[in-house]
Amino acid sequence: MGTDLKISTRSTLERYSDALLDLSHSIHAEPELAFEEHRSVEKITSLLAREGFKLDRGVADLDTAFVATFGDGELVLGLCAEYDALPEVGHACGHNVIAAASVGAALALRDIADRLGVTVKVIGTPAEEVGGGKVLMLERGVFDDISFSMMVHPAPYESCAAKSLAITDLEVHYKGKPSHAAAAPHLGINAADAVTVAQISISLLRQHLEPGQMVTGIVTNGGTVPNVIPARASAMFDVRAENLESLQRLENRIRDCFQAGALATGCTHEVEQVSPIYAELTPDPWLADAYRRAATELGRRPLSPEQEQREKIGSTDMGNVTRVLPAIHPTIAIDCGDAVNHQQEFATACASASADRALLEGALAMAWTTIATATDSQQRARLLARGGAA
Repeated sequence: MGTDLKISTRSTLERYSDALLDLSHSIHAEPELAFEEHRSVEKITSLLAREGFKLDRGVADLDTAFVATFGDGELVLGLCAEYDALPEVGHACGHNVIAAASVGAALALRDIADRLGVTVKVIGTPAEEVGGGKVLMLERGVFDDISFSMMVHPAPYESCAAKSLAITDLEVHYKGKPSHAAAAPHLGINAADAVTVAQISISLLRQHLEPGQMVTGIVTNGGTVPNVIPARASAMFDVRAENLESLQRLENRIRDCFQAGALATGCTHEVEQVSPIYAELTPDPWLADAYRRAATELGRRPLSPEQEQREKIGSTDMGNVTRVLPAIHPTIAIDCGDAVNHQQEFATACASASADRALLEGALAMAWTTIATATDSQQRARLLARGGAA
């Protein structure tokens, strides 16, 4: 039965290939930032609605989140679609490919959902780059009935059990006192100096970071004009670590550095958590192995498990999903030369023939992973036992 089902999904994907590539290219051509992805959502949901999926828009009180459902099987698959872009560089993380691949997998599985005893859900998750759409949707119950989940992410290399770093985004705001920078600088309290002290403290801290810890940041407000002592200044930092426990230890030290800036200059300060905390990826081993078999059968060449342990893809809110339910977040390689994610050259590559091929093969690999899971009695029982049945 498995072979017939795989042939069916391949045939379906071939039939919808033009529509899926058009979807990917259209999303790519009109990049939208976190929580503003209205055009992208309309493009995705219009296609799914035409193909018989039941649409629930604006889920979890998020305007650009949705769930599209087909079937009523007891085993519930959640295919995550991302579609937000980055400022200036657009779809330099390939979320157009992610969205279209999840739609493709859903369409490929639609016609065999009854035979598999599966409910297929495309879960539209906004604001992955910043904002933590999946975290908010988890907290608000969108994933409560999901038995297992997956998505594929474009990258310079292919991995099946991708690793990521836990992350928290912190913005520090300093408040000082304005004064004339030449006539009366001694009467001012320089908030920009507080940012500088914090930056230097963090730079010196880097020598003593634990393995896997990382801090990067920018100044978001450094004053207005040079002849006025800046009364307000801000900086934002991405704080990352191997896991949530290490992340908490690092965050405590970074907050001490922020405090140092305030103490050294006489400013007051506040720290804002910009996005929900993203956990590290903990991919389900069985699903990752099933995906590896599918990808290899399609002629793709994923890294070995040993190599995967040395590569990290940055950070993703899919990590939070993997801590709650069995899920995978494989990466799929595209031809991007020396470029990496979040570069303009990578954005260009995400609308190339290589990205198109990755989209279709990633969709098929997810469909075949689902077939392998649903037809394996032991794995089916395992997933249903966790309480994810509809």
